[in-house]
Amino acid sequence: MSSSTDPAAIKKSIRTYGIVGGLLFLFTGITVGVNLIHLSSIALAITVALVIATMKGSMVASIFMHLAHEKKWIYGALILTVVFFVALMMLPGLSVADSIGRTSVYATAAQHAAEKAEK
Repeated sequence: MSSSTDPAAIKKSIRTYGIVGGLLFLFTGITVGVNLIHLSSIALAITVALVIATMKGSMVASIFMHLAHEKKWIYGALILTVVFFVALMMLPGLSVADSIGRTSVYATAAQHAAEKAEK
């Protein structure tokens, strides 16, 4: 028999789904409650909403989408995301630092000094 048809494994997975479903229901209630109390600042409201949504999303992804068993692929995707993020953050800096086609500050200062000396 395979482990997926084992009654103990089925009972354990049903219990896990029930717990996660209950937690999702609880976090939905927390979301509604936070919305009713009207937090003092928009930044705080957004932060609380994002924390709650991240917790709910991670529970759905890890349990219901079975991503808890795909750690190697998830870490690979996260590392790739970080690499692309760093590259995209460096692009504006690299384009600003590009001096092709522009005269340097020192050449411009020397030119002004030479013009003053001629007068």
